[in-house]
Amino acid sequence: RRELEARLRGRDLLGLAATNALELGVDIEALDAVLISGWPGTRASLWQQAGRAGRRGGDALAAFIARDDPLDTYLAHHPEAIFGQSVEATVLDPENPYILGPHLCAAAQELPLTREDLTLFGPSMEGTLDDLVSRKLLRKRPRGWFWTGVDRASDLADIRGSGGPPVQIVDTGSGQLLGEIDESAAHGTVHPGAVYLHRGATYLVDDLDLEEGVALVRPGEPPYSTWARDTTDISIRSVRREETWPGGATVHFGEVEVVQQVVGFLKRDVRTGEVLGEQALELPERPLHTRAVWWTLAPEGEERLRKEDVGLLGAAHAAEHASIGLLPLLATCDRWDIGGVSTSVHADTGRLTVFVYDGHQGGAGFAERGYDVAREWLTATRDAIAGCECTKGCPSCIQSPKCGNGNEPLNKAGALRLLDEVLREEAAQP
Repeated sequence: RRELEARLRGRDLLGLAATNALELGVDIEALDAVLISGWPGTRASLWQQAGRAGRRGGDALAAFIARDDPLDTYLAHHPEAIFGQSVEATVLDPENPYILGPHLCAAAQELPLTREDLTLFGPSMEGTLDDLVSRKLLRKRPRGWFWTGVDRASDLADIRGSGGPPVQIVDTGSGQLLGEIDESAAHGTVHPGAVYLHRGATYLVDDLDLEEGVALVRPGEPPYSTWARDTTDISIRSVRREETWPGGATVHFGEVEVVQQVVGFLKRDVRTGEVLGEQALELPERPLHTRAVWWTLAPEGEERLRKEDVGLLGAAHAAEHASIGLLPLLATCDRWDIGGVSTSVHADTGRLTVFVYDGHQGGAGFAERGYDVAREWLTATRDAIAGCECTKGCPSCIQSPKCGNGNEPLNKAGALRLLDEVLREEAAQP
C-alpha cells in the first residue's frame, strides 16, 4: 500500500483501481478524480471516497457510477437522497443476548460485575447474567459475578461476524490452506460439487465436513459455474410492535425463527449463463433466532389485487427483493446483512406477508430501523421499481443476486400495485 501511494504521488502511476481500503487515512494531493463504482453502502463512505480527490484545493471530480442494484437505481433517479442529507443513523442492538453475553464475560474477567453495572449494560443484563451462570460461564458470589474459565473471555466475541465456527478450505493435492469461511456461508459456497474461486484459480469441491470444519477442494477448469438453491421458512415467535396504516396495511416488528437449508445447486454455462443441470444436496438445516419487520395487506386490499389478476406470490417476491435492496439507504447495513421471505399466505398471519429479517443471531437492529421508517422505506422501494426502465424486472430493480429461488417468480407490475395498496393513504370506499 505504501509503495502504491508513493508511486501515485510521484506520478509513476496515473490511476489505481482499489477496494475501500483507500477510503480513510489517505492524503495524496496529486489525485484529481475519483470514480466510485457502485454505491459504497453509506453516505459517509461516499463522501470519504469522494474526498480522496482535490486535496490540493483546486478543481477535482468525483463520479458515481451506478450498478445493477435497486439502491443504485433509486439514487440515480433521486440525487436529493444524497445531497443535503446527513449521514445514516448507526444501527445496533446492545441488548442482543448473543452479543451482550460474550461482552459481559469479557468484562467479568477484568472486574467482577455488580448490580451497579446495570447503568452500563442495560436492563437486560440481569437476565443474561442468569443464563451465563446456568451455562457455568460465570459464577455468582455476594460481591458480584465472576469469570470461571482459564481461557480468555474475549475469545467468545467474534468481531468478524457471527456466522459460526470457520470452515477451512484445503487443496487436497498440495495440502495448502486456501482460506477460511464462516460455517453459515460454507453451505452455499463450498458444498460438494461447488465451483470455488480463489485468487483467480478455479477449484472443485469434493467434500464438506461440517463436524471437522473442513472443505476439501482440487484444481479444475469446469465449463460451468455453480449457484446454490436453498429454502427458507420463517415463523413468528412474538410481536413487539405493530401499526395499522390508514389504507389497511399493518406493519409489525418482532422476534422470528428462520430455518434455511441448501437443497441443491444449478450448473450454469460460464459463457452463456444457460442452466446445464441441477443437482440435489442433503445439508442440515440452519436455524436462526432473530428479529424481523413484516407487513400484511388488509383482506379487502388482497381482494382488489386478485380481481385485477395480480399474481400475489410474484408481486410479494419482487417487493421483498426491492425492499431489501433499499433498506441500506436508511440503516447502516448491507443487503447481505439482511434476508427476506415472502408468501401469498403465511401460516402465522393467514395473509400475504413480506418479511425482512436481520441475518444475525438475536438481531442487529436493522429490521427495527426498517419498522421505524417503514413508510419512507417502502415509498423509496416503490419509486425505485417505478424508476427502472426495464419492462419485466432486472437486477436494477427486483432481481436479487442472493435469491435462493433463482429469482422466480417475480412480477414487477404486480409489485408496484402491491406497494400502492400498502401505501394507500385511506381505506377504499365500498
